[in-house]
Amino acid sequence: MRQNSNSLVVVANRLPIDDSVAPDGACEWRRSPGGLGSALHPLLRHTPAAWVGWAGGTGPAPRLPDIDGVRMHCVALTAEDLRDHYEGFANATLWPLYHDAVEQPVYHRRWWEAYQRVNQRFAEAAAAVAEPGGLVWVQDYHLQLVPGLLRALRPDLRIGFFLHVPFPPPELFMQLPRRAELLRGMLGADLIGFQRAQAAHNFAQLVVKVLGLPATDRRIGVDDRVVRVGAYPVSIDTAEMAALAGRPDVTARARRLRHDLGDPQQVILSVDRMDYTKGIEQRLKAYSELLASGDVKVRDTVLVQVAVPSRERVGQYQILRDRVEREVGRINGEFGRVGEPAIHYLTQPFDRAELAALYRVADVMAVTPLRDGMNLVAKEYVAARVDDTGALLLSEFAGAAAELEQAYLVNPHDLEGLKQMLRTALRAGPDDVGDRMRAMRAHLHRHDIRAWARSYLSALDQTGSLVTRLGSTG
Repeated sequence: MRQNSNSLVVVANRLPIDDSVAPDGACEWRRSPGGLGSALHPLLRHTPAAWVGWAGGTGPAPRLPDIDGVRMHCVALTAEDLRDHYEGFANATLWPLYHDAVEQPVYHRRWWEAYQRVNQRFAEAAAAVAEPGGLVWVQDYHLQLVPGLLRALRPDLRIGFFLHVPFPPPELFMQLPRRAELLRGMLGADLIGFQRAQAAHNFAQLVVKVLGLPATDRRIGVDDRVVRVGAYPVSIDTAEMAALAGRPDVTARARRLRHDLGDPQQVILSVDRMDYTKGIEQRLKAYSELLASGDVKVRDTVLVQVAVPSRERVGQYQILRDRVEREVGRINGEFGRVGEPAIHYLTQPFDRAELAALYRVADVMAVTPLRDGMNLVAKEYVAARVDDTGALLLSEFAGAAAELEQAYLVNPHDLEGLKQMLRTALRAGPDDVGDRMRAMRAHLHRHDIRAWARSYLSALDQTGSLVTRLGSTG
C-alpha cells in the first residue's frame, strides 16, 4: 500500500481552503466557507480521505497541512495555465456552451492544449495518492478528461465523475471542436453523475451519435466495461443552515439589517455571482418596470442585490459588471429618494452568518438564473426560513426547480411573466406562503447533502465499506 494511502480521493479544480494572513504576518491556511468543500466536509472527516486541487495561486505548489484530517494535495498551475485552461477553455468555452450559449463560446487551439496539460497534471496527482483499489471522485467541467487519463494510469481504481453544471443538448455540444475527446474522458469513470435526468439523457444521445457506443440513459458500454450514468441532484447541509439561521445573534442581526434598510414592508433579496447566466440584468429590468408602473413603491419595498464578482479577468464578466452597475445607478437615480435607494447593491462576499441573516430578512428571494445546474442559494434560503415564512421566486431553468416544485416558478426570459410572478410573490398571503415553504423544507430535510453523497457513493463503492462509514454522519 502507498505511504499516504486514502480510501477516498476527491479531485476538484480548487482545494477547499483559502490562504489568509495571520495577525503576526504569517501565512495560514483554513477551510474556506461555501462551495464543494463545505458540502463534503461533514462527510470526509469521517473517513480517511485526500483532496487534490489547486490552491488559487500561480507558481510552485505550497506544502499544506491536513484540514480536519483530510490530506491536502496541491496541483501547481502557471500563469499560462490559469489563463488558457481556467479562464480560457473551462470558462470561456465550456461554461457558456453548457449554459445554453447565453454568451457565445470562444474556441482557441492553445486553450485546448492547456486543458489537456492541466487535466493530465491532476490525473497524475490523483494516481499518486490513491490507495490500491481505492475510490476517486472527480468533480466538474474543469476536469472532464481526468477520468480517462486516470484510468490509463491506475486501472485498479473505482472512478466517479460528477458534473455540477448543466450538460447541454446534443445540438449545442456538437459545436465543440474536441467533442469526442471530452466524451471519452468522462467515460473513463465507472459512474457519471449529473444534476438532472435530462442531462444524463443528453450525454447518452451524444455517446451514440459521436462515438457510436451502445448506450441508454443509465448504462453505456465501453470496451469490456459498463459505465453507469444517473441523476444525483446535489444539496446542502440543511440542518447546519437551519441551526445557523436560528441562532440568537443571527436573528438579532436580521432585525438590525431590516432597520438599516428603512424597515420596509417587504424586502426582495437576490444573491448571485456576477455571471451572465444568473439573469441579473433581466431581474433588474423587471423590477424597474414594476417601479415605473407603480406596482412596487420604493417607500414600501426594497431590493437587495448581492452580486459577488467572479472571473474578473474574463472580458465578458467585466462588461457584464459595467452594465449591471450602470443599470443599478439608473434605477436608483430615477426612482430612489434621499436615504431611500430603490436597490441596495452589494458586491462584497458575506460570511455564513451574515448570509443567513440576509435570508431571514428577505420576504421574497428572487433566484432567476437563465440556466443553472442546481443553484444552492435557493436551497439555503429555504433551509434558513425556520419560521416557515418567505416566498421563493425560482427560475424554471435552475436544477433546484425540479425539487422545489412549490416555489413560485418563472421563466426569466419572459419579462412580463417575470414581473407578474414577482408581483404574485410579493402579494401572496401567509397561508399560501407557509404551505409552500413547509413542503420545500420537508423535502430538503429528506434530501440534504449527506443523502446526496450517500446516494452517489453507494452507487460508486461496490464494497459498501465507505458508505457504511458515511452513514455515521447522520
